[in-house]
Amino acid sequence: MDWGSLAGLLIALSGLVLGQMIDGGHLNSLLQPAAFVVVMLGTTGAVLLQTELSLFITGLRMVRLVFVLPVDDRKKLAGKINQWSLQARKESVLSLEPFIKREQDAFIRKGLQLLVDGTPPDRIREVCAIDMYYYEQQARDAAKIWSAAGGYAPTVGILGAVLGLIHVMENLSDPAKIGSGIAVAFVATIYGIALANLVFLPIANKLKGHIQHEMARREMLLNAWVSIARGDNPKLVSERLDSYLHLRSF
Repeated sequence: MDWGSLAGLLIALSGLVLGQMIDGGHLNSLLQPAAFVVVMLGTTGAVLLQTELSLFITGLRMVRLVFVLPVDDRKKLAGKINQWSLQARKESVLSLEPFIKREQDAFIRKGLQLLVDGTPPDRIREVCAIDMYYYEQQARDAAKIWSAAGGYAPTVGILGAVLGLIHVMENLSDPAKIGSGIAVAFVATIYGIALANLVFLPIANKLKGHIQHEMARREMLLNAWVSIARGDNPKLVSERLDSYLHLRSF
Protein backbone atom coordinates (compact mmCIF):
# COMPACT_ATOMS: atom_id res chain seq x y z
CA MET A 1 0.00 0.00 0.00
CA ASP A 2 1.29 3.46 -0.93
CA TRP A 3 0.41 5.29 2.27
CA GLY A 4 1.77 8.56 0.87
CA SER A 5 -0.81 8.61 -1.91
CA LEU A 6 -3.61 7.67 0.46
CA ALA A 7 -2.55 10.33 2.98
CA GLY A 8 -2.28 12.94 0.24
CA LEU A 9 -5.82 12.26 -0.95
CA LEU A 10 -7.23 12.37 2.58
CA ILE A 11 -5.36 15.58 3.43
CA ALA A 12 -6.58 17.28 0.24
CA LEU A 13 -10.21 16.35 0.86
CA SER A 14 -9.91 17.22 4.55
CA GLY A 15 -8.73 20.68 3.57
CA LEU A 16 -12.00 21.30 1.75
CA VAL A 17 -14.12 19.97 4.58
CA LEU A 18 -12.26 21.84 7.33
CA GLY A 19 -12.23 25.04 5.31
CA GLN A 20 -15.99 24.85 5.02
CA MET A 21 -16.54 24.11 8.70
CA ILE A 22 -14.06 26.63 10.15
CA ASP A 23 -16.03 29.56 8.78
CA GLY A 24 -19.21 28.15 10.26
CA GLY A 25 -20.43 26.47 7.10
CA HIS A 26 -22.36 23.23 7.16
CA LEU A 27 -20.92 20.04 5.70
CA ASN A 28 -24.27 19.28 4.12
CA SER A 29 -23.77 22.29 1.87
CA LEU A 30 -21.01 20.39 0.04
CA LEU A 31 -23.15 17.30 -0.42
CA GLN A 32 -25.12 17.98 -3.57
CA PRO A 33 -25.94 14.74 -5.47
CA ALA A 34 -27.20 16.65 -8.50
CA ALA A 35 -23.93 18.56 -8.86
CA PHE A 36 -21.88 15.39 -8.39
CA VAL A 37 -23.86 13.53 -11.05
CA VAL A 38 -23.45 16.35 -13.56
CA VAL A 39 -19.69 16.62 -13.03
CA MET A 40 -18.89 12.89 -12.89
CA LEU A 41 -21.11 11.74 -15.74
CA GLY A 42 -20.25 14.74 -17.90
CA THR A 43 -16.49 14.26 -17.38
CA THR A 44 -16.67 10.50 -17.89
CA GLY A 45 -18.68 10.90 -21.08
CA ALA A 46 -16.27 13.49 -22.50
CA VAL A 47 -13.22 11.32 -21.76
CA LEU A 48 -14.88 8.22 -23.17
CA LEU A 49 -15.82 10.12 -26.32
CA GLN A 50 -12.18 10.89 -27.09
CA THR A 51 -10.71 7.54 -26.00
CA GLU A 52 -10.89 4.00 -27.32
CA LEU A 53 -12.89 1.78 -24.99
CA SER A 54 -9.98 -0.64 -24.46
CA LEU A 55 -7.64 2.21 -23.47
CA PHE A 56 -10.31 3.69 -21.22
CA ILE A 57 -10.70 0.39 -19.35
CA THR A 58 -6.92 -0.03 -19.12
CA GLY A 59 -6.61 3.47 -17.69
CA LEU A 60 -9.20 2.71 -15.03
CA ARG A 61 -7.38 -0.47 -14.06
CA MET A 62 -4.10 1.44 -13.73
CA VAL A 63 -5.51 3.39 -10.78
CA ARG A 64 -4.50 0.57 -8.46
CA LEU A 65 -0.86 1.52 -9.14
CA VAL A 66 -1.50 4.81 -7.35
CA PHE A 67 -2.41 3.14 -4.07
CA VAL A 68 -0.79 -0.32 -4.36
CA LEU A 69 2.89 -0.08 -5.24
CA PRO A 70 4.26 -2.63 -7.73
CA VAL A 71 7.12 -4.75 -6.49
CA ASP A 72 10.48 -3.10 -7.17
CA ASP A 73 12.36 -6.14 -8.50
CA ARG A 74 15.46 -4.40 -9.88
CA LYS A 75 17.85 -6.05 -7.40
CA LYS A 76 16.31 -9.43 -8.16
CA LEU A 77 16.64 -8.74 -11.89
CA ALA A 78 20.28 -7.73 -11.40
CA GLY A 79 20.91 -11.10 -9.75
CA LYS A 80 19.27 -12.89 -12.67
CA ILE A 81 21.26 -10.87 -15.20
CA ASN A 82 24.52 -11.73 -13.45
CA GLN A 83 23.50 -15.38 -13.54
CA TRP A 84 22.68 -15.22 -17.27
CA SER A 85 25.95 -13.45 -18.00
CA LEU A 86 28.06 -15.98 -16.09
CA GLN A 87 26.21 -18.90 -17.68
CA ALA A 88 26.63 -17.52 -21.20
CA ARG A 89 30.31 -16.79 -20.57
CA LYS A 90 30.97 -20.20 -19.05
CA GLU A 91 29.16 -22.20 -21.70
CA SER A 92 27.23 -20.35 -24.43
CA VAL A 93 24.06 -18.35 -24.98
CA LEU A 94 22.35 -21.63 -25.91
CA SER A 95 22.64 -22.66 -22.27
CA LEU A 96 20.21 -19.87 -21.37
CA GLU A 97 17.25 -21.71 -22.91
CA PRO A 98 16.14 -23.34 -19.61
CA PHE A 99 15.81 -19.85 -18.08
CA ILE A 100 13.15 -18.86 -20.60
CA LYS A 101 10.54 -21.23 -19.21
CA ARG A 102 11.10 -19.94 -15.69
CA GLU A 103 10.08 -16.40 -16.56
CA GLN A 104 6.50 -15.12 -16.56
CA ASP A 105 7.35 -11.66 -17.91
CA ALA A 106 6.77 -11.71 -21.68
CA PHE A 107 9.42 -9.04 -22.28
CA ILE A 108 12.09 -11.06 -20.43
CA ARG A 109 11.17 -14.23 -22.28
CA LYS A 110 11.44 -12.39 -25.58
CA GLY A 111 14.88 -11.02 -24.78
CA LEU A 112 16.23 -14.36 -23.60
CA GLN A 113 14.84 -16.07 -26.69
CA LEU A 114 16.65 -13.57 -28.90
CA LEU A 115 19.88 -14.38 -27.06
CA VAL A 116 19.38 -18.13 -27.41
CA ASP A 117 18.63 -17.74 -31.10
CA GLY A 118 22.01 -16.08 -31.59
CA THR A 119 20.54 -12.74 -32.63
CA PRO A 120 23.19 -10.04 -33.21
CA PRO A 121 23.40 -7.32 -30.51
CA ASP A 122 22.17 -4.53 -32.81
CA ARG A 123 19.20 -6.63 -33.86
CA ILE A 124 18.33 -7.39 -30.22
CA ARG A 125 18.37 -3.68 -29.45
CA GLU A 126 16.19 -2.92 -32.47
CA VAL A 127 13.57 -5.58 -31.74
CA CYS A 128 13.32 -4.84 -28.02
CA ALA A 129 13.32 -1.08 -28.57
CA ILE A 130 10.27 -1.43 -30.81
CA ASP A 131 8.53 -3.52 -28.13
CA MET A 132 9.39 -0.89 -25.50
CA TYR A 133 8.16 1.94 -27.71
CA TYR A 134 4.71 0.41 -28.21
CA TYR A 135 4.43 -0.51 -24.54
CA GLU A 136 5.16 3.10 -23.55
CA GLN A 137 2.75 4.52 -26.12
CA GLN A 138 -0.10 2.27 -25.01
CA ALA A 139 0.54 2.87 -21.31
CA ARG A 140 0.76 6.64 -21.72
CA ASP A 141 -2.37 6.73 -23.89
CA ALA A 142 -4.24 4.80 -21.19
CA ALA A 143 -2.96 7.09 -18.42
CA LYS A 144 -4.02 10.14 -20.44
CA ILE A 145 -7.66 9.54 -19.53
CA TRP A 146 -6.88 11.01 -16.10
CA SER A 147 -5.18 14.13 -17.42
CA ALA A 148 -8.08 14.51 -19.87
CA ALA A 149 -10.54 14.19 -16.97
CA GLY A 150 -8.57 16.88 -15.17
CA GLY A 151 -9.04 19.14 -18.16
CA TYR A 152 -12.74 18.53 -18.66
CA ALA A 153 -13.95 18.45 -15.04
CA PRO A 154 -13.70 22.21 -14.29
CA THR A 155 -15.56 23.08 -17.49
CA VAL A 156 -18.26 20.50 -16.76
CA GLY A 157 -18.48 22.01 -13.28
CA ILE A 158 -19.25 25.37 -14.87
CA LEU A 159 -21.97 23.69 -16.93
CA GLY A 160 -23.39 22.35 -13.69
CA ALA A 161 -23.33 25.87 -12.28
CA VAL A 162 -25.26 27.16 -15.28
CA LEU A 163 -27.83 24.39 -14.86
CA GLY A 164 -28.21 25.38 -11.22
CA LEU A 165 -28.77 29.00 -12.15
CA ILE A 166 -31.35 27.96 -14.74
CA HIS A 167 -33.11 26.06 -11.96
CA VAL A 168 -33.03 29.23 -9.86
CA MET A 169 -34.49 31.34 -12.66
CA GLU A 170 -37.29 28.86 -13.20
CA ASN A 171 -38.29 29.07 -9.55
CA LEU A 172 -38.04 32.76 -8.79
CA SER A 173 -41.65 32.67 -7.69
CA ASP A 174 -40.80 30.03 -5.07
CA PRO A 175 -38.16 31.41 -2.67
CA ALA A 176 -37.80 28.03 -0.97
CA LYS A 177 -36.22 26.53 -4.11
CA ILE A 178 -33.87 29.43 -4.86
CA GLY A 179 -31.39 28.48 -2.15
CA SER A 180 -31.01 24.88 -3.30
CA GLY A 181 -30.54 25.98 -6.90
CA ILE A 182 -27.78 28.41 -6.00
CA ALA A 183 -26.12 25.74 -3.83
CA VAL A 184 -26.06 23.28 -6.72
CA ALA A 185 -24.58 25.99 -8.95
CA PHE A 186 -21.65 26.79 -6.68
CA VAL A 187 -21.01 23.23 -5.49
CA ALA A 188 -20.87 21.92 -9.08
CA THR A 189 -18.01 24.33 -9.73
CA ILE A 190 -16.26 23.21 -6.55
CA TYR A 191 -16.64 19.55 -7.54
CA GLY A 192 -15.22 20.17 -10.99
CA ILE A 193 -12.17 22.13 -9.82
CA ALA A 194 -11.52 19.92 -6.78
CA LEU A 195 -11.75 16.63 -8.64
CA ALA A 196 -9.49 17.94 -11.41
CA ASN A 197 -6.73 19.34 -9.20
CA LEU A 198 -6.92 17.07 -6.16
CA VAL A 199 -7.71 13.73 -7.79
CA PHE A 200 -7.53 13.41 -11.59
CA LEU A 201 -4.33 15.34 -12.37
CA PRO A 202 -2.34 13.90 -9.43
CA ILE A 203 -3.35 10.39 -10.51
CA ALA A 204 -2.20 11.13 -14.07
CA ASN A 205 1.18 12.39 -12.87
CA LYS A 206 1.66 9.42 -10.55
CA LEU A 207 0.94 6.98 -13.39
CA LYS A 208 3.46 8.78 -15.62
CA GLY A 209 6.08 8.13 -12.95
CA HIS A 210 5.26 4.43 -12.88
CA ILE A 211 5.51 4.20 -16.67
CA GLN A 212 8.87 5.95 -16.63
CA HIS A 213 10.11 3.57 -13.95
CA GLU A 214 9.03 0.52 -15.97
CA MET A 215 10.79 1.91 -19.04
CA ALA A 216 14.01 2.25 -17.03
CA ARG A 217 13.61 -1.35 -15.86
CA ARG A 218 13.22 -2.57 -19.42
CA GLU A 219 16.16 -0.47 -20.58
CA MET A 220 18.28 -2.15 -17.91
CA LEU A 221 17.32 -5.56 -19.27
CA LEU A 222 17.89 -4.52 -22.87
CA ASN A 223 21.39 -3.17 -22.23
CA ALA A 224 22.26 -6.34 -20.31
CA TRP A 225 21.12 -8.58 -23.17
CA VAL A 226 23.13 -6.55 -25.68
CA SER A 227 26.23 -6.85 -23.48
CA ILE A 228 25.76 -10.61 -23.11
CA ALA A 229 25.26 -10.99 -26.86
CA ARG A 230 28.52 -9.08 -27.45
CA GLY A 231 30.33 -11.43 -25.09
CA ASP A 232 31.23 -8.76 -22.53
CA ASN A 233 32.87 -9.80 -19.31
CA PRO A 234 30.27 -10.60 -16.60
CA LYS A 235 32.01 -8.16 -14.27
CA LEU A 236 31.50 -5.35 -16.78
CA VAL A 237 27.84 -6.32 -17.19
CA SER A 238 27.40 -6.19 -13.42
CA GLU A 239 29.04 -2.77 -13.15
CA ARG A 240 26.68 -1.35 -15.78
CA LEU A 241 23.71 -2.38 -13.65
CA ASP A 242 24.73 -0.15 -10.75
CA SER A 243 23.37 3.01 -12.38
CA TYR A 244 19.92 1.47 -12.73
CA LEU A 245 19.91 0.14 -9.17
CA HIS A 246 20.49 3.65 -7.82
CA LEU A 247 17.43 5.10 -9.56
CA ARG A 248 14.69 6.18 -7.19
CA SER A 249 12.07 3.64 -6.29
CA PHE A 250 8.32 4.18 -6.88
